[in-house]
Amino acid sequence: MRHTVGHGATGLRRYPWAAVAFEVMSEHTLLSPGDTAPEFTLPDADGHPVSLSDYRGRSVVLYCYPAAGTPGCTTQACDFRDNLAELDAAGFAVLGISPDPPAKLAKFRDAHGLPFPLLSDTDRGVLTAYGAYGEKQMYGRTVTGVIRSTFVINAAGRIDQALYNVRATGHVAKLRKDLGV
Repeated sequence: MRHTVGHGATGLRRYPWAAVAFEVMSEHTLLSPGDTAPEFTLPDADGHPVSLSDYRGRSVVLYCYPAAGTPGCTTQACDFRDNLAELDAAGFAVLGISPDPPAKLAKFRDAHGLPFPLLSDTDRGVLTAYGAYGEKQMYGRTVTGVIRSTFVINAAGRIDQALYNVRATGHVAKLRKDLGV
């Protein structure tokens, strides 16, 4: 069963195209290699729509992070920035998704010179569709939030790798090694 989830009443008024189509999934359903990557259209840091289908025919590294400007998220974003030339040369585009609004993403992008799209998923619909939002352990407590995750999506729109609960530090180096880049 396919559903379209809007991005909050405010998001739909401001970005009427901001919706995600995805299979209904339980909170505990995770994507696996071979699954079709859930399609989405989200606003970037400048409020412009970006769709996964815009990258059809090219491999994509989609990384989901909790909050722009925090130490771990900054480390991870800067690692992707510093390795972007090698990833791009190997045919991979990089996209980041967080629940932050576009204005916060623009400040984050500008402060750290991030040259790849940062996408805003304020209602967490895309994060949920990818299994990157839900219960997690944080400082010994169970909380609900963004689960730091990375997905390698092939040119046909299928998941090649679904990596959940990744560490911010060293993750990009490990990913490059796994991808042979």
